[in-house]
Amino acid sequence: MLYIVSTPIGNLKDITLRALETLKSVDLIAAEDTRHTKILLDAYEIQKPLTSFFEHNEKAKAAYLLNLLKEGKNIAVVSDAGTPGISDPGFVMIRLALENNIPMTVVPGVSAAICALTASGLPSHCFIFEGFLPVKSGARRNKLESLKNQEGTIIFYESPHRLLKTLHDINEIWDDPVIVVARELTKKFEEILKDKTSHLIAHFNSHSPKGEFVLLSNHN
Repeated sequence: MLYIVSTPIGNLKDITLRALETLKSVDLIAAEDTRHTKILLDAYEIQKPLTSFFEHNEKAKAAYLLNLLKEGKNIAVVSDAGTPGISDPGFVMIRLALENNIPMTVVPGVSAAICALTASGLPSHCFIFEGFLPVKSGARRNKLESLKNQEGTIIFYESPHRLLKTLHDINEIWDDPVIVVARELTKKFEEILKDKTSHLIAHFNSHSPKGEFVLLSNHN
């Protein structure tokens, strides 16, 4: 059986009882960063073999894991935070398992996108999740242009070192909209800001961006 296991996005207490039971029961845990996952396992006194499973070895490692599954092993796939396959390694393994009729189940848990949407106060009955915007400026601006008239709430992930570039592009292309920036969700320094993009640019120019970010906007 392949288990797709959601893990906390910050606060280690945000893990489900089912997730803990699953991690204790499997033969192997495939982790995006074994060092990061070991912190979680140590916190709950779980001792299981770990293997790395990240973006740059995903295809090759997926084939290796598939062979183990065919031998009857139970494997859990986890990412550094949240649900594997949602802007994290896991999609390739999920698709491969389905194509080979390997039994699979998802052990659900916290998601940064849904957590941020809930806290944003923006309409949540209709939303689109865009993951990370393109790294290159031209592609990023083209993507934002294509979403200019998008209905519903738009959700992005962004890294701290690209945050200001993205905010500048949003400010220019979407004409200084009010957006929500959520930072370090569930952690000690959680911060949720809602303001015009130009004001947020000024804020992060004077407060160096740190942590992982979720950006949300609704044009309606």
